[in-house]
Amino acid sequence: PAGGMGLEPLFQAWSYFRRRKFRQCSDLCSQLLERPPAEQVAGAGPGGVAAWSLKTRALTEMVYVDEIDMDQEGIAEIVLDENAIAQVARPGTSLKLPGTSQGGGPSPAVRPVTQSGRPITGFVRPGTQSGRPSTMEQAIKTSRTALTARPITSASGRCVRLGTASMLTNPDGPFINLSRLNLAKYAQKPKLAKALFEYIFHHENDVKNALDLAALATEHAQFKDWWWKVQIGKCYYRLGLYREAEKQFKSALKQQDMVDTILYLAKVYLRLDQPVTALNLFKQGLDRFPGEVTLLCGIARIYEEMNNISLAAEHYKDVLKQDNTHVEAIACIGSNHFYSDQPEIALRFYRRLLQMGVYNCQLFNNLGLCCFYAQQYDMTLSSFERALFLAENEEETADVWYNLGHVAVGIGDLNLAYQCFKLTLVNNNDYAEAYNNLAVLEMRKGHVEQARALLQTASSLAPHMYEPHFNFAILSEKVGDLQRSYTAAQKSEEAFPGHVDTQQLIKQLKEHFAML
Repeated sequence: PAGGMGLEPLFQAWSYFRRRKFRQCSDLCSQLLERPPAEQVAGAGPGGVAAWSLKTRALTEMVYVDEIDMDQEGIAEIVLDENAIAQVARPGTSLKLPGTSQGGGPSPAVRPVTQSGRPITGFVRPGTQSGRPSTMEQAIKTSRTALTARPITSASGRCVRLGTASMLTNPDGPFINLSRLNLAKYAQKPKLAKALFEYIFHHENDVKNALDLAALATEHAQFKDWWWKVQIGKCYYRLGLYREAEKQFKSALKQQDMVDTILYLAKVYLRLDQPVTALNLFKQGLDRFPGEVTLLCGIARIYEEMNNISLAAEHYKDVLKQDNTHVEAIACIGSNHFYSDQPEIALRFYRRLLQMGVYNCQLFNNLGLCCFYAQQYDMTLSSFERALFLAENEEETADVWYNLGHVAVGIGDLNLAYQCFKLTLVNNNDYAEAYNNLAVLEMRKGHVEQARALLQTASSLAPHMYEPHFNFAILSEKVGDLQRSYTAAQKSEEAFPGHVDTQQLIKQLKEHFAML
């Protein structure tokens, strides 16, 4: 317009916030707050309360992460867990004893397992990133899957360490000095208190102060505001006080039935290793919220973690009936078909993902494998080429080269296979499967010592895999080292009790020892 009329600054800041331009919003609010009180914006309330509140929300949104899905257990939480309900749980009631409830899932001979003994899922979630090592030594030794140099701690990658977010977003120093805040005063202003709580919890990551504010605010609301109860539950969960968190979430559910609260409560039960209770909670939730995708997905994940693959697949299909573009469900059903020896059907699911716009290294890697096993050889190599082109880091590149090695073994080109496995190790030095397969190729060439060294490396990197142990046992038996062969065979049997070849080898060795 004539005269160059601009937007009213506070309204402009709000407009930035609505368009998710949080940096500009925060900067504009800072300018408003730096003005002397006499020049404060009309409508901003005493002392620029509106600008202050908007800036806290903008800073929170910059680092906001949804608590429901993001969950990682660090070594400390896994190994030093004091919340164990029963040391020897009944089969099918614990996540710490996988393998107990084999619900028709494929065996480790067909479907590879993670360090915790569960089948590899079709979709990477924060919970599946870290295995459940059985001993502290194994936890510290095993190769990392979280792509960090140190073992996962619950603070890595997700919770920005205390105070670092404010240093990133505000070079002049923190926007709010928490140590000088009068929390009781803010707790009496519900609208400000909610924005302030989220700022302290997500941006500053100061759970203790957030909990104090939430406790004062819920008291001011005469314990009638369900939102505060959920926030107190989240604080207790972060502090590891799971039983207290459970009480808060249950109380919030009585006041206001919310899907989010059900998901938070289920997280508490899973951390307490009570999957059956979590399943019942989800099923009760489905009675009140029929067809809710997140609840169906939660049930499927739990069945998958408990090794009950067939039930998990059924629930993922229910998810797709409600939301036919659910990436996780499509990927998990696809991988389940692939490992159930139905690569053609798996190919249809992965093609569906491609049509939906998922375009990454993992998808083309899976398409390449499905094409190979479905005997569509013309597409195999082009899919792997695309996967290599899209790989974002060395771990992904290593996976693609490893699978190319498999394809090369399948078509009988052992020299190409050897090169591929070597390239796998160049990209990822902790790749136990590649060491194992290289050892087998070395054995075929008659290089016994190299094969033995490679197998020892493989078994120390992945004690949960049975193949390196079994191969080492066979190798040792051939060269007459029966004692080592017997030890390795026992480890192989421990990793995969149903492996017939291992049992036959142990039987043979026992007969040898009896003759001695």
